[in-house]
Amino acid sequence: MAHTNYRHLLVACLLVLPQLMVSAQPLSKQKEFTRADTLRGSNGPGRQLWDVLHYEIDVEPDYATKTIKGSNFIRFLDKGVSQMQLDLQQPMEIDSIIKDGSRLGFTRDGNLYWVTVRNEASNANFTPVQATINIYFSGKPREAVRPPWDGGWIWKKDKNNNPWMSVACQGLGASVWYPCKDIQSDEPDNGAILHVTVPDSLMAVGNGRLLKQQAMSGGKTRYSWQVTNPINNYNIVPYIGKYVHFSELYDGKKGKLDMDYWVLDYNLEKAKKQFTDAPRMMKAFEYWFGPYPFYADGFKLVESPHLGMEHQSATAYGNGYQNGFHGSDLSETGWGMKWDFIIIHESGHEWFANSITSNDIADMWIHEGFTNYSETLFTDYYFGTEAGNAYVQGIRRLISNDIPIIGPYGVNREGSGDMYYKAGNMLHLVRQITGSDKKFRKILTGLNKDFYHKTVTTQQVEDYISEKAGFDFSSIFNQYLRTTMIPVLEYKIENKAVSYRWSNAVDNLNLPVKVSFGKKPKWIYPSSAWKTISPGKWYDGKTFEADKNFYITVKHAG
Repeated sequence: MAHTNYRHLLVACLLVLPQLMVSAQPLSKQKEFTRADTLRGSNGPGRQLWDVLHYEIDVEPDYATKTIKGSNFIRFLDKGVSQMQLDLQQPMEIDSIIKDGSRLGFTRDGNLYWVTVRNEASNANFTPVQATINIYFSGKPREAVRPPWDGGWIWKKDKNNNPWMSVACQGLGASVWYPCKDIQSDEPDNGAILHVTVPDSLMAVGNGRLLKQQAMSGGKTRYSWQVTNPINNYNIVPYIGKYVHFSELYDGKKGKLDMDYWVLDYNLEKAKKQFTDAPRMMKAFEYWFGPYPFYADGFKLVESPHLGMEHQSATAYGNGYQNGFHGSDLSETGWGMKWDFIIIHESGHEWFANSITSNDIADMWIHEGFTNYSETLFTDYYFGTEAGNAYVQGIRRLISNDIPIIGPYGVNREGSGDMYYKAGNMLHLVRQITGSDKKFRKILTGLNKDFYHKTVTTQQVEDYISEKAGFDFSSIFNQYLRTTMIPVLEYKIENKAVSYRWSNAVDNLNLPVKVSFGKKPKWIYPSSAWKTISPGKWYDGKTFEADKNFYITVKHAG
């Protein structure tokens, strides 16, 4: 009985997982939005006239008071901005802003600041020029209670009572702890540097490569980490703890790749065994997606005080050194227990989320749908196509069909948590229609080549897939991304003739389906109107089955 109750509880938790995993935002179903929502989620006047080139963040946390202080030195392309919008969420505060040796004036407006850069009159005939500002900030950042499902700074202790700190802020935004231009469409083109000052007893790990380690006064050490590639705001992260390090070289598609692992000292031997999934992941994903996108910055897994997050070149790992998702198989097929969910899923985000980033979090399916499907492709690569098919079919049980996958634009709101499992199943359907894995793989590698280190819209991705596949997927994308309807394939059999049509579908749904009449599979091309086919004299007049790789409902119409 106890085991049964546990299983029910686990399933209940998993059913809400997609909504929880999306971000810290609890308002995905919100209908009415405020001026603050628009300022946060849109590329408004205070953002349009300056483009971020580089962040250099310097932060020092105080574990005892749960406060931080620091600065962000921003290099940007000034296109004539007069009132600059800088995002920093309450209760964090900007202390001062320096530009060209002078203090700039600023005023608070909720979770952002308006910074006076120059008089509007002086912008006439302005020639874009590189500029810098240094923002000094301090305060007690919002604390994450259930990271990564809610956002903020994380203040924990390891099992030996040592401080263990990090940040998880996807959706909620990096401005929960440092001042920035908090919108996904503008990444620092030239990367970022993160300086973290901690007590000598601890180690600070960040994105990219370690630039230097500097002894400071008061028994402290300053660690400096650098990313040379563009990076989205929420991916910049400090990990602070009693870490030890091991590494390996991976012979990848673009040469030797540094793969580094930072784990709590007492977990070293566990990590050396469990992290063998990392090079296996790299081999499979370089096959399906093309070269790892950040060779210059290396690849890292860093043990984290939460489940996991796709921090660029420094993936957070907190899966307890076990296969599956916290030791459970999301698909309930057994295949999800063959690999470590966090290593595979979060690393898949290096291609989809980190290299290819959605302009607006309303389009987060681009991150989560492709990465969810990476789990299927990994399973397929090592265990065969039937295993991959079983896995992706198994995770359908977690689909909610509550609200559309694509959320409202311009207000920093995601859509449904179905951006994981439903979008993954949609991509599996696209794969079937594409017709060959060679062609499908070419689409995936092409996306990662043509949108390498770029921000994109859903429309761009949709158009690209349709063009490269030579098939118009627009109605399928509309069906699965923009509605909650699952198309129903209705059929009826009369005198050994089978009639079929689509219901519960968008107008002009162009979705061919592979079906079986008891012999060799056959493609049919349903529409909203009834069509009839006579399979042949051999037909028993009873059998009609749709290929289970198609996420549809089949209904006998009588």
